[in-house]
Amino acid sequence: MKKDLGVNPAVFPMPVLMIATYGENDKVDVMNMAWGGVCAENMVALNLSEDHKTTKNIEERKAFTLSIANTDHLEESDFFGIASGNRMEDKFERTGMHAMKSKNVDAPIIDEYPLTLECKVVEMQHQPYGLRVLGEIVNVVADEKVLDEKGKVDASKLNAFVFDQFRNGYYKVGEKVGQAWNSGMKFMK
Repeated sequence: MKKDLGVNPAVFPMPVLMIATYGENDKVDVMNMAWGGVCAENMVALNLSEDHKTTKNIEERKAFTLSIANTDHLEESDFFGIASGNRMEDKFERTGMHAMKSKNVDAPIIDEYPLTLECKVVEMQHQPYGLRVLGEIVNVVADEKVLDEKGKVDASKLNAFVFDQFRNGYYKVGEKVGQAWNSGMKFMK
């Protein structure tokens, strides 16, 4: 039997994405967000509140990086969602994490995250529900430790985690249970 739960943003899994930007004086700002993801082959879409420091930085720099949070840095990643860059001047520094400047966009790459998409802003849509940022992926950088023997990202090596909106939990992912465009082929006959 099914039970009505009402209006609820109940999609599982939700990716835990880390948006990194530069603020004034090239100050690194990182924000944890779940309302976004890949929306086309070379595009990402982010849904942000207008009052975030990250939002202001994206509007000014027209660039950001988007990293996949990993379990090795779960506490830091969660902190980036708890703390506000508008109220905490040393937010990034408190974590002890490190950043380097992207070669392709005006945004930082967080060294500790194993996979990062470098993005330039294509469009910013001010909507009644918030700001939708469309970004073009201009490059992807990956730590060699998460690559397989063919140089492709091995999801099981990312140690990524996802967000559960039902109970506000984080869950590790990585076990392969099927092959896309192959596991369901028996129904094609």
